[in-house]
Amino acid sequence: MKRTYPLLFIFLLTCVIAAGCLSSDSNTQSYAPQEESFSFGNKMADMAFDEDRDFAYESRSSVADSDESSGSSITRKVITTSDVSLEVKDTPEAIDSIGAIASEYNGYVSSSSVYDTYYDGSETLSGYITIRVPADEHDTVVDRLEALGKVRSKSTSGVDVTEEYIDVEARLSNLEKQEQRLQEILEMATTVEEVLEVEKELGRVRGEIESLTGRLNYLKDRIDLSTITVSVSEPRNITHSLGLRDALSDSVRGFIGSVNGIIVFIGVALPIVIFVTIVGSVVIFVKRRVWR
Repeated sequence: MKRTYPLLFIFLLTCVIAAGCLSSDSNTQSYAPQEESFSFGNKMADMAFDEDRDFAYESRSSVADSDESSGSSITRKVITTSDVSLEVKDTPEAIDSIGAIASEYNGYVSSSSVYDTYYDGSETLSGYITIRVPADEHDTVVDRLEALGKVRSKSTSGVDVTEEYIDVEARLSNLEKQEQRLQEILEMATTVEEVLEVEKELGRVRGEIESLTGRLNYLKDRIDLSTITVSVSEPRNITHSLGLRDALSDSVRGFIGSVNGIIVFIGVALPIVIFVTIVGSVVIFVKRRVWR
C-alpha cells in the first residue's frame, strides 16, 4: 500500500498536467508544453494525455452537434456600435440632451467634447459625445437622438462574437475544474518536491483563469452595452451680398498688390538713380574745371 499511494498521486497529477496542456493549445496565447516540466513517468503521461485528448475531442464534438441541432434558438452574442452625425441649433444644449437620454435608459456618457470651428470667416460650435446604452434599447435611443436635429449621416455595425464567447466560457470552466483537481492533489502531496511541482502548475492554471476571466468580462460589457458616437455641429452662416463683398475684397487685394509692386520697384530703382546722379555730378564738375 505504501508503494501504491505515491503511484496514485503521480498518476492523478500527470492527468491534470496533460489536461492543462490540451487547454493551453486552444488558448489564444501560446504556452510552452508542460509534459516535461514534471519529473514523472513519460509512459503514464502519454496515457493520461491520450485519455484527456479523446475526452476533449468528444466534448468539442458534442458542442458542435448541439450548436447545429439548436439552429436559430441560439442567442447570438453581438457587439453593436453606431455613428450618428447631427446638425443642431445649439451644440452644448444638444450634447446635454444626448447625455440625459443615455441616463434615462440606464446608460452613461463615455466621453464628450465641444469646440469652435471656423468657416469662411464665421465661427460655429461643434462637438461629439460617446454614450453606452443597453443593447436592447439601442434602436430606441437612436430614434430619440435623430429627433434632436437634422440627420446628416448614420451607420450601425454589429460584430458576432458568439463563437469566441462560447469558446472562452468552455475553456474557463475546464481550467476551473483543473484548478480544483490540483488543489485535491496538493493535499495528497507528501514531499516538498511534490508540493512545489503542484503549486507551479496551480500558478500556471490560475494565470490562464485570470486572463480568460478578463476577456469574458470585456465581451460581456461590449455585448450588454452598445456604443453610440454622435457628432453634432451648428449650421453655417450663409450671407447673400450679391457679389459686392467679394468684389470689394478683390479690389482691396488688387490695390494692396499694386502698392507692394510700387514699393518693390522704388526699392530697386532708387539706389541706381542715386548712383547715376552722383556719377553725373562728378563728370559735370570735372568738365567745368577743365574748360576753365
